Amino acid sequence: MNRVPAPLLALTAMVSVQLGAAIAKTHFDDVGAVGAATLRLVIGAVVLALVIRPRVRHWTRAQWLGAVGLGLALGGMNVFIYLSFASIPIGVAVTIEFLGPLALSLVHTRRWRDALWAVLALAGVVLLGVGPTAVTEVGGVVWAVLAAGCWAGYIVMNRHVGAAIPGVDGLVVSMVVAMLVSLPFGLRSAVDGVLREPTLLIVFGAVAVLSSVLPYALEMLALRRMPTRVFGVLQSLGPAIAALAGLVVLAEGLSVLETVALACVTAASVGVTLSARRRRGGPVG
Repeated sequence: MNRVPAPLLALTAMVSVQLGAAIAKTHFDDVGAVGAATLRLVIGAVVLALVIRPRVRHWTRAQWLGAVGLGLALGGMNVFIYLSFASIPIGVAVTIEFLGPLALSLVHTRRWRDALWAVLALAGVVLLGVGPTAVTEVGGVVWAVLAAGCWAGYIVMNRHVGAAIPGVDGLVVSMVVAMLVSLPFGLRSAVDGVLREPTLLIVFGAVAVLSSVLPYALEMLALRRMPTRVFGVLQSLGPAIAALAGLVVLAEGLSVLETVALACVTAASVGVTLSARRRRGGPVG
């Protein structure tokens, strides 16, 4: 792995996440959108817990609250985005979801230049709003907006948990909490689907690895060998990669307006990432 360029590791992680999402969507008819999210979270949480075995015996109340808060955000993000996938293209859903972290970045800025990125992102939102998906599938758009809010919450809580809990134990516990959040809503449809077709366990085992376990490992390796700025810029390609995964796996095409909206949000995300790095006084190149 040391010979693999770090940017390639980061891009592979992103492709893995969106490929896992696209594969999961092909089985929504079998287990439902929430059932699919539940299966992914259950298998991912079990694998991580068995591999990492978090040590929580001496955790303080504050550490537990932080991990639980992170898990609630993670669970909501997964369930809401899968509900969104059920009615709108993956590329559109992920573009809307990206507005969460983008808005979070813009909230903490006071520079006029960053306001231009906000205008560009807003233009993307307007284009999505007048596009065919938003007009015909309002529910899917609402779910994606809720996922965006959860993603912003996840980022805030992840910073808190990362500072309060050493290592990755906090992440593992949050995965377990996210799993528990999904169970009341998706357990029945997931179990019914698996009983009808036991091979779904293998499918969603692969989805869990592609969407959770593998990307986490690859991102860890990438971040050790590349600047955070570069990693952030690569992350901004998420909507484009999601659209490509939707096209290849699900034959989901985007309208011209939706494609332009995706480009606007991606460009705004790249701009905010580069601007944030400059504010911290780090090199831009």
